[in-house]
Amino acid sequence: MTVVWLGSLIDRITLQKYVIIVAVGLTLATALLSQAYNIIVLTIGLYMLRLFGQALLPHAGSTTMARAFDRHRGKALSIASSGFPAGEIILPILAVSSIALIGWRWTYLSISIFIIFILLPVLLWLIRFSHLSQYNPKTESLDPSNDEKKIEGTQQKKIGVRHALLKDYRYWLALPGLMAGPFVATGIFIHQDFIVASQGWTATLLATSFIVYGVVHWASSLVSGVLVDRFSAVKLLPFFLIPLFIALIFVAFIPGWWVVIIMMAFMGVTIGLSPPITGSLWPEIYGSANIGTIRSVNIAIMVFSTSLSPVLFGFLIDFKVPLSVILGGCAVYVLLSSALLIFSYFLHPEKHAIAFQ
Repeated sequence: MTVVWLGSLIDRITLQKYVIIVAVGLTLATALLSQAYNIIVLTIGLYMLRLFGQALLPHAGSTTMARAFDRHRGKALSIASSGFPAGEIILPILAVSSIALIGWRWTYLSISIFIIFILLPVLLWLIRFSHLSQYNPKTESLDPSNDEKKIEGTQQKKIGVRHALLKDYRYWLALPGLMAGPFVATGIFIHQDFIVASQGWTATLLATSFIVYGVVHWASSLVSGVLVDRFSAVKLLPFFLIPLFIALIFVAFIPGWWVVIIMMAFMGVTIGLSPPITGSLWPEIYGSANIGTIRSVNIAIMVFSTSLSPVLFGFLIDFKVPLSVILGGCAVYVLLSSALLIFSYFLHPEKHAIAFQ
């Protein structure tokens, strides 16, 4: 719920101020976790880590790319989202090594020091030497000389952005599909022990397959950016969930150790395709003036869906529901979501930017 408000701040304050807020918040989160000696500190630390880390930091990057680029928006978003697959490949190794060397508390504290003394200064330096340092969120312009009348008018036009978005029936048709990837992937990753036991795989095999997932995720993201710039996000929208559907069908109904490679590869394709497609969709339909507010609504829903799926999967596992039924049900959900995507923005790509700008 808080990400809806904090995410929309990027439409109202300068990028420099927003980056400082997010970096300081993430620094405090990791510092708190390093000193988590009771459940209260642990809860606050995890909440802040999820808010400033998982939600707002990538939100700032993707929103900035979507706003700053028009002709090459897809490629810009694919490059901006490359940090995710890179982290999936590199960070687990670094984390395990660091914990083995200095312990988990000092690892979190080291991350906190890195963010505030290295990451934040680098980000501010990069913003300073880009044209984004001249971006005025009050006028949606890179020209700081706009007069006060335009500023006042723009603020009036911002009223009701979320309301206008939630009144668009196309958004509700697209929503299940936008949630599908994070929902299913998080459920599978959190309950990987159950899947390994059900399929007769080994933990080593699954761990190795994460490298495949990260590489495919990265490659798919780069390819997706090129496709978006060539065909548009609206035209690609109904198809990006198909690899996830294939992955679920394989795991649910086909035995064999090699299926884990298929699952991780095809799941990586969908997760990689998603950021450039969904990130470009909003400015294509609604314009870029209020892209931060629109994205913050979707991030809040995404975060909620990723917290819901582990609970739902766990409930089904506790009631002895077979893996084939759980993942088969997910496959049906993904297929129906893809159908709804066709009837949302794909068949009705009319721009509603006037309602938001």
